[in-house]
Amino acid sequence: MAQIFHRSTNFISRFSLFSAVFLVGLGLVGVLGLARSPYSTNQNVVRAQPVQFSHKHHVGDDGLDCRYCHTSVETSAVAGIPPTKTCMNCHSVLYADAPYLEPIRESFRTNQSIQWVKVHRLPDFVYFNHSIHVNKGVGCSTCHGSVNQMPLMFQASPLLMEWCLDCHRNPEKVLRATKEDVFDMNWKAPEDQAKLGKQFAIERKIRTTAELTSCSTCHR
Repeated sequence: MAQIFHRSTNFISRFSLFSAVFLVGLGLVGVLGLARSPYSTNQNVVRAQPVQFSHKHHVGDDGLDCRYCHTSVETSAVAGIPPTKTCMNCHSVLYADAPYLEPIRESFRTNQSIQWVKVHRLPDFVYFNHSIHVNKGVGCSTCHGSVNQMPLMFQASPLLMEWCLDCHRNPEKVLRATKEDVFDMNWKAPEDQAKLGKQFAIERKIRTTAELTSCSTCHR
C-alpha cells in the first residue's frame, strides 16, 4: 500500500504536540508570575492621599511612636486611623497657617473625617488581627517595612498567602524581646534569634504550626 503522508509529517506532529505543551506551560508560568507581581499585589505602589503625610518626617525625623496615631493597634483587630484632633495636637501650633495643611484644619472645623486612601488592602475573606501579632511580639516593620524611611506610605510586603504562611510556619524568626522592640523601626534580629524566638514562642504560648497554618485561622 502506498504511503499516504510524507515522512516529515511525523516530525511536524511531534513538533506541534511539544510546542502546544510548551506554550501551555509558558502561559501558566506567565499567569502565576503576574499574580505575584507588584502589578497584582500593589507592592511598592505609592497611593496619593488627601494630604501627603510623611511617615519619614513624623516617625524617622521627629521620633513619633506608632501608637501615638494608631491607638488601637494593641487592643483591636485594626490599627486605627487617627482622628484629625490627633494631628491638631501639634499642628494647632506647628505650621498652623501652612496652606498645605488646610485640609487638616477644615476637617477639624467641620468635624468631617479626611478620606484617607487605604494602602494595605486584604481581601474580605481574610481575617487579620493587629493586636494578637503585636502582643505576641511581631514588630510593625516585619509586615510594614521601614516606615520611618517612607516619605510616602506604600505596601512594602506582597501580602500573598504564601508570604503569611512562611511566617506562620516559623514565627520564631520574627518574635522580638520587648514591647518597645515591637515598635522599633530600626530593630535587627540578634545572632541568637533562633534560640530566643523558640523561648519567646513557649513563654507567649504561640500556637502550633498546625494551628497557625489551619485554614480557619485566617479564613473565617
